[in-house]
Amino acid sequence: MPYTHLKRPLDLVLSIILIISLSWLWVLIILSYLLTFQFPIFFIQERIGKNERPFNLIKFRTLKNGEGPVESRKNFMGNLLRRTSLDELPQLWNVMKGEMSLVGPRPLPVQYLPLFSPEQRRRHSIRPGITGLAQVNGRHGISWEEKFSYDLYYVQHVSFLYDVHIMAMTVGLLFSFKRDVSLEEKAFTGK
Repeated sequence: MPYTHLKRPLDLVLSIILIISLSWLWVLIILSYLLTFQFPIFFIQERIGKNERPFNLIKFRTLKNGEGPVESRKNFMGNLLRRTSLDELPQLWNVMKGEMSLVGPRPLPVQYLPLFSPEQRRRHSIRPGITGLAQVNGRHGISWEEKFSYDLYYVQHVSFLYDVHIMAMTVGLLFSFKRDVSLEEKAFTGK
């Protein structure tokens, strides 16, 4: 049986295990939001899924509500969650529901869909991931062209050992506490 048939059952089992084993962390994060009266707790955004079907991606909200520049809406809790990538934790629900995979190209906002070239659209032939090849090779510090190149390479070379390798690299990056530059990333313009 090819790995592509085993990937979904493995994602389901691992996401359930991770949700249960990290439930204490969920509780701590949610309590910190409640105690500091920061609502809503979750950020939900429509993203592009497998075969270009939209779905609602869920994350912990990391910016204060309201208008104004991003810089003025940052807060300590959000900065900490982004730096440790713990804001991505709720996406385990997306994995459990079958909308995402643990490893795959990152899901992008639906407004980017008309901007993709036919080649770039091939990244949507598999489920998007919480982490992926582009994330462990530069994440927000590389160009959109490089990200898509990594995504397409992954789509063509999906394997169990490759997924294990990417997840191991992801764990290493989580504990590196590198400065988060995700809010500085320029929007994709199709060029």
